[in-house]
Amino acid sequence: MTARLAAHGLCRRFGPTHAVEDVGLVVDPGQVHALVGLNGAGKTTLMRLLLGMLRPDHGGISIGGVALGGLPAERWARVGHLIETPFAYPELSVRANLTMAAQLRLVDRHQIPATVDQAISELELGAYAHVLSRRLSQGNRQRLGLAAALQHHPELIVLDEPSSSLDPAGVILLREAILRRRDAGAGILVSSHHLDEVARIADRITVMNHGRLIGTLDPRTPDLERAFFHAVHADDEGRR
Repeated sequence: MTARLAAHGLCRRFGPTHAVEDVGLVVDPGQVHALVGLNGAGKTTLMRLLLGMLRPDHGGISIGGVALGGLPAERWARVGHLIETPFAYPELSVRANLTMAAQLRLVDRHQIPATVDQAISELELGAYAHVLSRRLSQGNRQRLGLAAALQHHPELIVLDEPSSSLDPAGVILLREAILRRRDAGAGILVSSHHLDEVARIADRITVMNHGRLIGTLDPRTPDLERAFFHAVHADDEGRR
């Protein structure tokens, strides 16, 4: 079975600092792979490398078995992502933003209205469908960004702190949307520092610290937070 995403030996340095150091990572079909770490651990930098937003100094990346540098447009259209701040055109409505996102992801033009309607319903954005994105609350902008990333049912989904700014209702909607796509065969990489929410969705948890992957955690661990801090502390001690 071909991995949805695979990386090996990834390194990225900013000046003297190793932001990402010798990272290997695999996301399989039908899997939610969670990446957890403290602020500054390198999670966002790693995700940017995996999506080609940054170039690695060393290492390789493939999506669906195809090297990142040779990935054609139709394969990129099967990827959905939200990294840091959700992007939306401020002078366009929620519906217009989602329509444009669907066009960019090569959704069949005859299917775009239904695709957008489904996305609006799934993230409960109906009351804001005709509201300009610049007038949305931070939480609803996050919902819009997630809807744009998920609406075309991508095979690979990369989400950086996706529950950021969401209220409890939004977190539940996001969780259900992720699990639906996992069950449909998508490979999903999600970073988070909300370990209780990670435990609800993750099939695999990898811990990152100071740019390196330092181990894994079992999502069924009774005290996941304690196990996480123990792993980070042990790694910090080992560096001294």
